[in-house]
Amino acid sequence: MSNSQGSHRAARGRGRTAAATRGPATAVVPGPPPVPPHEALTLAAWPRRTPTAVDVPTGRTATASGSAGRTAQAPTVTALTAPGPGNRPGARRGARRRRAPDRPEQLRRLVPQALVVAFLAGGTTAFVAEDKAVTLDVDGEPRTLHTFADDVGELLAEQGIDPGDGTAVSPAPGTRLADGDVITVGGPRPVTLTLDGVRRRVWTSEPTVGAALRRLGVRAEGAYLSVSRSAPIGRTGLTLDVRTERTVTVMADGREHTVRTTAATVREAVARAGVVLRGEDTTSVAPESFPREGQTVSVLRIATTRTVREELLPYAVERTGDGSLPAGTEVVEREGRDGSRRVMYAVRTVNGVRQKPRVLATEVVREPVSRVVKAGTAPRTAGREEEPGRPAEDSP
Repeated sequence: MSNSQGSHRAARGRGRTAAATRGPATAVVPGPPPVPPHEALTLAAWPRRTPTAVDVPTGRTATASGSAGRTAQAPTVTALTAPGPGNRPGARRGARRRRAPDRPEQLRRLVPQALVVAFLAGGTTAFVAEDKAVTLDVDGEPRTLHTFADDVGELLAEQGIDPGDGTAVSPAPGTRLADGDVITVGGPRPVTLTLDGVRRRVWTSEPTVGAALRRLGVRAEGAYLSVSRSAPIGRTGLTLDVRTERTVTVMADGREHTVRTTAATVREAVARAGVVLRGEDTTSVAPESFPREGQTVSVLRIATTRTVREELLPYAVERTGDGSLPAGTEVVEREGRDGSRRVMYAVRTVNGVRQKPRVLATEVVREPVSRVVKAGTAPRTAGREEEPGRPAEDSP
């Protein structure tokens, strides 16, 4: 049961009528119950509408007594008077005046929040702008770091590295840092450098191959490098082969071919000149030698043919002594006979010029038969010559 109904019943029970001041469009309604604090805060944030009535306290209350002798206090009611047509602008102005104090309060709450957001955004931008990713190579062990240091010396101090005692630092400690820089700390590193076929050993403190070549004065534009220019030079050093461009002239088949090349061998330079070596073709210099600047290389076209010839093998003469024959006499005991053999020759031509044949193989077809001759060794008899083949007669 509402408070309004209870009040009216109590008044009728006691025979008394509550008087209400009636005005134009006046109504009597019960007052609102008290609002808890947490709901009051919530309601304060809601937008308010323009009221259509003005709250006016009646100033009168009604009491009622029950059959039990208890006195009941009638609730306070509020008279809501609806403004007439001419009072609406004034009601609106009053509503605006009541809303006005809320705006500074909202602004006071929003300004600190906006300041915090602006501070955080500015701090984040400064943080990102000052952060730098650099590579620190200490004794050939590179690692990537994020730092706010302004120069190389400050970075080394952050990492606890003392560049004293003659330790090489590249770039110098006072150099300003930028994102992507490479800082090398350590002594000189050995590099075995082969430059255009000439090998030597050098020492460098530069962090990369490209920086080392610039320090050594090596012209690397257009040159062949066995290691990338951006490759780091570790603590143990490295082996580097550099071949600069050279002009080489190749003479082949009556024509001249001039090329710019970084070839490692004469054979490779000839191939880059568009000349093909076939079979036994070779060059006037060793094909595996290093081509020099301004060198002229001749290509030798070599062709080899094979031929087989039948040749005689002359017989030999064998002489034996015979004591039954007087000295100075010979007797053919066996006639000789020539043999034969088959010989294979290699005939070589160089640029069309025939060279001396070269024996490749020999096969004996018929063995020769040697001639056997007996030569007399007996002393001659004085007085007459003895006929050959007859023994000398005895003297009387």
